Amino acid sequence: MKERVIGLVKTYCLLVCIFVIQKPLFMLYYQSQYTDVSCVDWLSVIWHGLPLDLSLAGYLTAIPGFLFIVSAWSLSKTLHRIWCIYFLFVSVLLAIIFTVDLGLYEYWGFRLDATPLFYFFSSPKDAIASVSIWMVLAGIVAMVIYAAILYNIFKAVLLRKKQLLQMKLPYRRLRVSGVLLLLTGLLFIPIRGGFTVSTMNVGKVYFSPNQKLNHAAINPAFSLMESLSKQKDFGSQYRFMEASEADQIFKGLIDPAVSGESVLVADSLRQSADSLHTLFCTKRPDVLFVILESFSSKLMTSLGGEPNIAVNLDSLSKEGVLFTNFYANSFRTDRGLVAILSGYPAQPTTSIMKYPRKTQSIPAIAGSLKKEGYATKYYYGGDADFTNMRSYLISSGFENIISDEDFSVSERLSKWGAHDELVFKRLLEDLKTESIENKEKNAPHFRVLQTSSSHEPFEVPYHRLDNNRLNAFAYTDSCVGDFVKQFRKLPQWKNTVIVFVPDHLGAYPEQISNLDVERYQIPLLMVGGAIRNPRKVDVYGSQQDIAATLLSQLAIPHNEFIFSKDMLNPSSPHFAFFTVPDAFGMVTADNQVIFNCQADAVAVDEGTAKGKNLPLGKAYLQKLYDDLAKR
Repeated sequence: MKERVIGLVKTYCLLVCIFVIQKPLFMLYYQSQYTDVSCVDWLSVIWHGLPLDLSLAGYLTAIPGFLFIVSAWSLSKTLHRIWCIYFLFVSVLLAIIFTVDLGLYEYWGFRLDATPLFYFFSSPKDAIASVSIWMVLAGIVAMVIYAAILYNIFKAVLLRKKQLLQMKLPYRRLRVSGVLLLLTGLLFIPIRGGFTVSTMNVGKVYFSPNQKLNHAAINPAFSLMESLSKQKDFGSQYRFMEASEADQIFKGLIDPAVSGESVLVADSLRQSADSLHTLFCTKRPDVLFVILESFSSKLMTSLGGEPNIAVNLDSLSKEGVLFTNFYANSFRTDRGLVAILSGYPAQPTTSIMKYPRKTQSIPAIAGSLKKEGYATKYYYGGDADFTNMRSYLISSGFENIISDEDFSVSERLSKWGAHDELVFKRLLEDLKTESIENKEKNAPHFRVLQTSSSHEPFEVPYHRLDNNRLNAFAYTDSCVGDFVKQFRKLPQWKNTVIVFVPDHLGAYPEQISNLDVERYQIPLLMVGGAIRNPRKVDVYGSQQDIAATLLSQLAIPHNEFIFSKDMLNPSSPHFAFFTVPDAFGMVTADNQVIFNCQADAVAVDEGTAKGKNLPLGKAYLQKLYDDLAKR
């Protein structure tokens, strides 16, 4: 049994070592792009890339694990032949992936995924048109050499006949088989990525604002495997009409800054006695987003909801800017975050956050503000690697991310990590430190705090309401109230805008249908010392419109945010758009439509102009998937 256990461990460790070595080889090949990185950066690439290496090694060790189990019952030459064939296959596969990735990175700017395969199989002639015959031949030679090197390494370390002949059929075959089966089963731990709520994904290796270092840390074989498991032809989905018709309708649904209308025209409209375009009393305020887990308009009396739940938000709404016809873009956090922070609408069949290559191409509020001199930071008490969240945040422009790992084990008392009060406390400590160290700030700040306590299983250190769900929302609301009360005492308050917005509507109202307009009604509230006057804004909008609205107030261009509209610009179209699996909705003052794409049927059509929004929503969704396919 000892020889078999050692052989299994050697197989796993050897594969990990091969993947680790590939990282400095990649960086050496592209040394011109890594001339300004330090030795610490090289080591960081290896360290942060290790989770993907451990995971992929687990996948590739599973079959040898079963072969070792078989060897407890038979030591035939056929078994040795199968072993050799398997490692020959692995050698060739890894050589092809590594060599192709090495050759394509210069052109694609991202590590290997299914995209090149899609282009090659759809049009092989066009795919290789820009590649010379000598490059193809050099690549083939490199593959053969690398495959030979890998196979000889496997042969020398794992496949020596002498080693296999030393193994004997054990007396207690069932016991040996059971132990080997257990060890093989334990490979599930690195394959999955541990026991946290997030499973292994490419985003786990992202650690630096320098994207080149993040790319170097990625295991290309894992990246390809993950991409193939999720690959969809987005450009062929949701084809409701001819492209020219969709283009024409879409032009009437985008912001003037995006459509290319004269800036002078837009400026004149902004200055047309509409005081809503002067929300802030300072030119470059600090901006703090508080993203409230699962909150609903039904939790606030100021929005027609129930009393005695979000009492602090209700109180703050009297002194801030409250948007009364505001909607979530979707039903999950990963979709809501991208809509809020990038102005990019949620998709019904997927989440763009799961595709790091695509998320690095979309604009983001953090990136726009960073260009204007803002410092950026993200606070979250949970796992920042959930659904590739970390890679998205870093690509978006966040320089520092506080997550569950930054809290002690004793503070991570909920399923989702640290409770909200501790996350607010951490932010408040940073604000107090900043006020002491920097009495005269040189740079404004953009911060985001994401709450998590008002999520199933609703176990919070707070007991005011009998209903567990409502009590969890009341708890987060109390954390908001305590934070604001203490923040008011700091000098930064007078120059700060706090934007309260949920990621989506979650657990309340209970049992609400996805095909119900109320399912998406959420609050949007802006408060802080930099707010000029309290007011209510009744125009219709959704999370994707926050980006354009905020950047317009700061006089920062937002033309990159194709799908985001300035809700305070009279010349912008005013509507809310949302999606859930295989359905979309579009809401305006005169028509509320929800269309079930799977059933090809209208689920909701209400208002004085019934049917008006259906073709608009179809064109909008079609254009969204056109854009998604191109990224």
